[in-house]
Amino acid sequence: MALADTFSPPPRMLLEPQLIVELAVLGLATGYAAGLLGIGGGMLLGPFITLILSARGLPADLAVKMAIATSMATIVFTSISSVRAHHKRGAVQWHIVKGLAPGIVIGSLVGSIGIFAVLKGTTLALLFAAFIGFSATQMFLDKKPKPGRSMPGTAGQIGVGAVIGLVSGLVGAGGGFISVPFMVAHNVVIIQAVATSAALGFPIAVANAAGYALGGQGVEGLPAWSLGYIWLPALAVIASCSVTTAPLGARMAHKLPVAKLKRIFAIVLYVLAAYMFWKGLRG
Repeated sequence: MALADTFSPPPRMLLEPQLIVELAVLGLATGYAAGLLGIGGGMLLGPFITLILSARGLPADLAVKMAIATSMATIVFTSISSVRAHHKRGAVQWHIVKGLAPGIVIGSLVGSIGIFAVLKGTTLALLFAAFIGFSATQMFLDKKPKPGRSMPGTAGQIGVGAVIGLVSGLVGAGGGFISVPFMVAHNVVIIQAVATSAALGFPIAVANAAGYALGGQGVEGLPAWSLGYIWLPALAVIASCSVTTAPLGARMAHKLPVAKLKRIFAIVLYVLAAYMFWKGLRG
C-alpha cells in the first residue's frame, strides 16, 4: 500500500525533538490509562493529536480525521500489552471475545471505510465530543447496570459486536464504554469485563485501522509518511511508549481504588470534550 506523498509538508510537520517528546508523553499517559481503566486510549489521543496536527498547519477537517485514525491504530499495540497482563491474572473471558469479535470486525469496516470517509472531520469532532462527554458522565457517576441476565446467543453477540465496532470506528475509541456496561449487565464481574474489553480492543483496532488506511487512499493534503488517514510517525512514537506503561496500569487496576480515579479522569475528559466540540463548531 503506497504511502501518501501528495504534498511536501511544512517544516513543523517533521519529527523535531519537541514533537517526539510530546508524542512520547502522550503515549506513556494513554498506555497507563488503557491498562488501568480498561479504555483503549482513543479518548485521550484524539483531542491531543488533533491539537498537535492543527498547531502544525493541518486544516481542522483533516486533523480530526487523522487524529481519530492514528489513535485507533495505536490501540492495536496497547491492547496486546494490556491484555497480556490481564490474561496472566485469568481475568479475560475469551469465550465472550470470540462471540463478539465477528460482529466487531463487520461493524468496524462499515464505519471506518464507509461512513468515516464520507463524514466531514468537523462532524466527526462533534460526534467525538458527544461520545466522550457521555463516557465521562458514566465514569464520573460510576454507574454500573444491575446484572440481570446471561450473555445473548450467537446472533445477539454478533449484533452487539457490530454496534461496538461501528461506534468505535467513528470516534476512534476502543469500545470499552459500550462493551464493559454491556458485559456487567449480563453478569460478568467488573474486573473481568474490563479485562475482556481490553482484549476486544485488538479486533476493533485492527479492523478500523485497515479501514482508515484503505479509505484514506488518494486523499489530498495528507502529510508525508501517512498510510491513508494514519500518521505513521505519531503511531510509531506513541505505540512504542504506550506498550511500556499499559501493563503497569493493568496491574494497578487490581490494587487501586479505580472508582475514585475514574472520577478524576472524567474531569479531564470533560475538558477534552469541550475542546473537540469547539473544534467541530469552529471548523
